[in-house]
Amino acid sequence: MSVFSFTVYGQANKLQQRMESIINGKKADVGVSVLYLENKRSVSVNGDKHYPMQSVYKFHLALAVLDQVDKGKFKLNEKIFVKKSDLLPNTWSPLRDKYPGGNVSVALTEIIKFTVSASDNNGCDILFRLLGGPNKVHQYIAGLGIKDCEITATEEEMHNDDKVQFRNWTTPKSANALLEKFCNGKVLKKHTGDFLMKVMEETTTGPNKIKGLLPPGTVVAHKTGFSGMNKEGVTAASNDVGIVTLRNGKKMIISVFVSMSKESEKENEKIIAELAKAAWEEGN
Repeated sequence: MSVFSFTVYGQANKLQQRMESIINGKKADVGVSVLYLENKRSVSVNGDKHYPMQSVYKFHLALAVLDQVDKGKFKLNEKIFVKKSDLLPNTWSPLRDKYPGGNVSVALTEIIKFTVSASDNNGCDILFRLLGGPNKVHQYIAGLGIKDCEITATEEEMHNDDKVQFRNWTTPKSANALLEKFCNGKVLKKHTGDFLMKVMEETTTGPNKIKGLLPPGTVVAHKTGFSGMNKEGVTAASNDVGIVTLRNGKKMIISVFVSMSKESEKENEKIIAELAKAAWEEGN
């Protein structure tokens, strides 16, 4: 059963009704939250439910790493030694494909780009180790005042046990709250914030998710997440969260989590794309 929430009107408005109609009848648990930055209007369906993040949490991780850059612990152009043992073979990793032999020094900026833009799993865990583990990232995010979010496990741990992914969770509203702080410049200094925004705008994963039905050329800074389908035909997570620039130049934040879906991945992507399109049309 879907749960409506809204902050401006006392009854479900057209956007909420439209989002509900997109979700209804789908063999999936879908949560979505939309926030229009100009007037702070928010619309959510299942906005307070817990959903597994999968690679969406690489955005949280990147914020934590860049915070350490802001504090002088690391430099953006710093070289990080990547061992061959860091580059696990049976996981998604364009970083490994570029440096198959490992034992190479790679700029921190490049590792972040691979981790966020290309959703590299090995890059993710290299960054976790750099910070001291997932709990360090969790503490950082909690320190920003972000509630309803838990980060406890690495990509390798999720890869080794499907159940572990549910320990890395957020709510759609919580994801939006973090994106809002980032977009408003309340998290990182300008140069590191601008760097991450550009990296998110260059994301290559999930072209048919938030961006799928938006006008060509729409600027979307986003981070996807995907669990893959298990042998029972269930996809635990197909997600996308991001900051969308509307036609009038204003910003819209949207977080969509499709969980425990028995639909095809094409249909999961379509659900996300249709929700984003509905929100886009409302915002313009």
